[in-house]
Amino acid sequence: MSTASAGRASSIAAGGPVSVDATYRKVTWRLIPFLFICYVVAFIDRINIGYAQLQMKESLAFSDAVYGLGAGIFFIGYFLFEVPSNLMLARVGARRTLLRIMFCWGLVAAGMMFVTTPTMFYVLRFLLGVFEAGFFPGVLLYLTYWYPNARRGRIIALFMSAAAVAGIVAGPLSGGIMKYMDGLSGLAGWQWLFLVEGLPATLLGIVAYFFLEDRPEDARWLSQGEKAIVRHQLDEDQRAAGVATHGSAWHLLRDPKVYLLSLIYFLLLGAVYAIVFWVPTVIRSWGVTDLLHIGLYAAIPNLIGAIAMVLVGRHSDAKLERRWHLIGCVLLAAFGMWLTVQVQGNLALSLACLSLAVIGVSSATPIFFTIPTAYLSPVSAAAGLALISSLGNLGAAVSPSVTGLISAHTGNPLDSMFAVIAVYAAVALIVWLGVPAGMLRERHAT
Repeated sequence: MSTASAGRASSIAAGGPVSVDATYRKVTWRLIPFLFICYVVAFIDRINIGYAQLQMKESLAFSDAVYGLGAGIFFIGYFLFEVPSNLMLARVGARRTLLRIMFCWGLVAAGMMFVTTPTMFYVLRFLLGVFEAGFFPGVLLYLTYWYPNARRGRIIALFMSAAAVAGIVAGPLSGGIMKYMDGLSGLAGWQWLFLVEGLPATLLGIVAYFFLEDRPEDARWLSQGEKAIVRHQLDEDQRAAGVATHGSAWHLLRDPKVYLLSLIYFLLLGAVYAIVFWVPTVIRSWGVTDLLHIGLYAAIPNLIGAIAMVLVGRHSDAKLERRWHLIGCVLLAAFGMWLTVQVQGNLALSLACLSLAVIGVSSATPIFFTIPTAYLSPVSAAAGLALISSLGNLGAAVSPSVTGLISAHTGNPLDSMFAVIAVYAAVALIVWLGVPAGMLRERHAT
């Protein structure tokens, strides 16, 4: 062991495990609340089309097929630019990358208010995907610069619980804007929705540039001892080495396990967005017609899902187990969706079953991302995470169109949920057969 490493290790030992935990509490309180807010805004801008379409399809005469294609085409732009964005983050840092991403996507999200034709709808949704590309995998990569693998389950869950919170906020906020601002200054409610919910991203991008630090070594809010603790944890993580060692991009592209993980994420994300985009329509099919009430009812499952997501992430870290946690989550999601379809006609029972499903839906994705971050080595993490995320996002591009076609063909929006149930069952089978425990570096923090 080198003198510097020995000094760092003895310094950590002198501080004891409480010092390590206290340091990471400080890091978490600094980074996660801000990144959480950014992801809330990102997710709202991504899914608010689900609420806007309740008015847009009437005022613009968009069919379910047009809406489904527009909702999904976002992810084509996301797919094309996600890997380049993450590679750029590794070169220029998170501050500049998040400034570029958030400032541009905020302008495009607000610009959705000017849509008048399907072509404009498709172009702006595509551009929204282009500009937002890299935010999610970029944050995941950024977190690997600060947290060792054994701490990432709870941290990724805390960050990703923003998606569930966004669902809580998006429903009442979107419904309230469309109901109470409709006609204000000659603008429709859906136009106000895009303006009010889009512009905050531009401001957060500017704040990110001044608030975040690219690496722990740059953090003026950490003492030298705290920086040494973080660096020691990360060095130990790197010495354990990722199971995958990719010497080049070509080696990464030839790794079948990367594509297996991409397939799992493709199915997971496709199922998630099939649910997210169609929940407002499903709730309306229960006999709820008031837009604000639709939003409020949609918030209930998301609140329960946000809480469950963090608890499941903590339990997965405590047990240092990922596979069976993920399998359990997707099976719970499938069972909850099946119950939701079966109990039509009872609003309270339908909401309870949907909430059960959302516990599994919300908890599955954070657990999933502990697997690629454990499998990929630090050298291949930037490209690998972006590749898995970009290929997986194609699932979200496909699923709205598929569910839209199913609903249009049968005349019942609930029929598309049977496809979602089948997808979750398939994910459980693939993880069980294709992701051996030996693929993961599951170990306790040093």
